[in-house]
Amino acid sequence: MRDQPTILHLDMDAFFAAVEQASKPSLRGKPVIVGGLGPRGVVSTASYEARRFGVHSAMPTAQARRLCPNAAYLGPRFGLYRKVSDVVMELLHELSPLVEPLSLDEAFVDLEAAEAPARPVRDADGAHRVGERLRAAIRAATGLSGSVGLAGSKMLAKIASEQAKPDGIVLIEPGTERDMLAPMPVRILPGVGPATAETLRRAGITTVGETAEAGSEELVRLLGKAHGASVYAMAHGVDERPVVAERDAKSVSVEDTYDVDLTDRTRVRWEVERLAERCVTRLRAAGRSGRTVVIKVRSYDFSTLTRSETLRGPTDDPGVVKEAAQRLLDGVDTTAGVRLLGVGVSGLADFTQEDLFAQAAQEAGEAEKAEAVGEEAGEVGSAEDTGGVPEPVEEDTVQDRRWVPGRDVRHAGYGRGWVQGSGVGKVTVRFEEPDTPPGRVRTFSVDDPELQPAEPRMLDAAIAEVLAGGRAAAERGGAEPAR
Repeated sequence: MRDQPTILHLDMDAFFAAVEQASKPSLRGKPVIVGGLGPRGVVSTASYEARRFGVHSAMPTAQARRLCPNAAYLGPRFGLYRKVSDVVMELLHELSPLVEPLSLDEAFVDLEAAEAPARPVRDADGAHRVGERLRAAIRAATGLSGSVGLAGSKMLAKIASEQAKPDGIVLIEPGTERDMLAPMPVRILPGVGPATAETLRRAGITTVGETAEAGSEELVRLLGKAHGASVYAMAHGVDERPVVAERDAKSVSVEDTYDVDLTDRTRVRWEVERLAERCVTRLRAAGRSGRTVVIKVRSYDFSTLTRSETLRGPTDDPGVVKEAAQRLLDGVDTTAGVRLLGVGVSGLADFTQEDLFAQAAQEAGEAEKAEAVGEEAGEVGSAEDTGGVPEPVEEDTVQDRRWVPGRDVRHAGYGRGWVQGSGVGKVTVRFEEPDTPPGRVRTFSVDDPELQPAEPRMLDAAIAEVLAGGRAAAERGGAEPAR
């Protein structure tokens, strides 16, 4: 534990929804919900305007629609979120070489590790100034807001950033931890999930203060030696975990949930092959290979099983991964219906061992495979036609003509815009860009040749200036700015 608040935790505010609001002028100050849009979709992020209606992340989208029917429901654009995240992470690296990303919108920074020309932060005043400068730099570069927590440990810094939300900064002075933590619910502690909280509740323990008073022996009796000792230490504000710059991934995986249960065996095999292809794409993008192939199958009744096969050596060959995944699938009964499929690779390494036999088989069957996949894709049709085809939005390309709400398009006559919705052969588009006024809405046929998917426009400093102008207008009594 440190005697100065030199661990910083940044958490961007409603990140996915905020990026969408910044990109779409007509949505600023309005409820926006990003996530899966089908009957089994789940909310990924809700804007603060939507949260006022009770919508939150991990909520079924169907429930969110009942609570907030007038919100904009958008599919995620992970490619754009990653680009904005890269800008934010670069600003964090300017503060210190020790940056530990937790996700696209969240990271820890060790301010004591700053190198020349920056001076290491040694006291509370210096840490607070750094936090304020960081928030200003993020707003200037992207137009978005982030909340900052500062403390002497990772646990407390994260708690501080939660208290700072939205768009604020909170610093916890070392020495005040126990008094601050005491009245908080025990779920605030890292590693205390629903099951642990229920075990403690049955023992009459609901707050952090009560957890600390229970004593280490009682917590070990209730939770086990390792977990009980950890919870006891954290209840006293003790967290010795360091900021780790590199967090080595243990596996790479992809999965899709289907709006309609899959019962056709040929379709299931095709989906597994497609997932294996996406998994290898991610594996190669990370410069890794792996020796264990894993499939995940969740049935109609939510029962889930996994199967794995360890290869002779690490590989990043799509043919090898596909063949292994199909072999694993052969041992699984899917006739009752499948709601989720996943393919992953674990046992990661930085090199590959070529499988010449699989390579030769892949090349020999390339024409046959392409024909079979083409026929299957023709039978599947569009998501609008079947209601059951997954929408892996992060794999969207400019050649993909699925009109998912929120995605970018370009029209030969009207310019750039985004999809508001589609159905019964029509697609509705609002024509606007991040630095324009709210645009007009027009409707086209889904196969209109003049309407094409487009790459998202990156949020940059120029767009940030436009957003800043909107905030200034809001402070003078105009429209509410996006958060």
